Amino acid sequence: MLAREGAKVVVNDLGGGPAGGGSDVSVAAQVVEEIRARGGEAVANHDNVATMEGGERIIKTALTSFGRLDILVNNAGIVRPRIIYNMSESDWDDVIDVHLKGHFSTVRFAAPIFREQKSGVIVNTASESGLGHLGQSSYSAAKEGIIGFTRTIARDLGRHNVRCNAIRPRAATRLFNEEALAAMQRTRNLLGNAGALGAGSNPLDDKPEQVAPLVVWLCTDAAANVNGRTFVVGGDMIGIYPEPAPERVIVREGGWDLDALDRIAGNQLTNGLCNEFSGAK
Repeated sequence: MLAREGAKVVVNDLGGGPAGGGSDVSVAAQVVEEIRARGGEAVANHDNVATMEGGERIIKTALTSFGRLDILVNNAGIVRPRIIYNMSESDWDDVIDVHLKGHFSTVRFAAPIFREQKSGVIVNTASESGLGHLGQSSYSAAKEGIIGFTRTIARDLGRHNVRCNAIRPRAATRLFNEEALAAMQRTRNLLGNAGALGAGSNPLDDKPEQVAPLVVWLCTDAAANVNGRTFVVGGDMIGIYPEPAPERVIVREGGWDLDALDRIAGNQLTNGLCNEFSGAK
C-alpha cells in the first residue's frame, strides 16, 4: 500500500520462521515482486534487525537505493510461547532482541537522518499481548517495551518535526504457527473471549490488508499532528489508547507504613484490584 501511494520501499525480512530459525530470502523477494508487478519501486534486504549492524545496513539500503529516507515501519517479529517456568534464556533473549532491540537498531540509525532533514515518520508495531497474554511473557514484555520506547522517541524527535506512533494490530500472518495458535487457545479457555485480545476478537478473521490503511495514513501529512500515540487496529475497527494515568490515588499525610496500609485493606484501594489478579472472588 505504501508503494501504491508513491513510496519507494525497502522490504526487509531475514526470512526466518515464526520462532526465528532459518533465512529464506524468497520472503522479502516475493513482496518486492508484488510491488514491482504493480508498477512500484522496491528492493529487498535480508539483514537481521536484532543486530546493530543489521539495523544500520537496512537504513543504508534505503539511502543507496533511493537517495533518502522518509518513513520507517518497524514490524519484524518472532514468537515463542512458553509458560514462564518452561521458558529458556534463549527463548527470552531472542524474542526481546528481535522485537525491542530490533526497533532500537533501525531507529538509532534513522534518527540522525530525520533530525538533519527535519522530517520523518516512524511507525512501531506493538501488540495487545503487551496487556497480558498467557504463556507470552517475553513477547508481552518486548511489545509493551515498544510502547514506552515509542513515547520517548516521540519526545526525542518531535522537536525536529519527526513523529513516532505505535499500533497494536490484529491480523493473521505467518507468525501464527501451530504453537502460537495453541497458546492463544489456552488463553481463551482460561479467560474466555475477554482476554488480552479483546472481547469477541479472533485474529484469524482479520487480514493484514485491514491494518495497512492506518499505517499508511500515519505516514501522510494528514497525521502531521499525531505523535507518541498508540492505536489498536483490526478488521473494521480502529481505536486509540488513552495515555496511562493512576486509576485511584490515596494520600496520607506523613506517608505510609504497614499499619496504615493494613487499615485500608479491603476498601477502595484493593477492592477489584488485588482480588482480580489473585483470582479471588
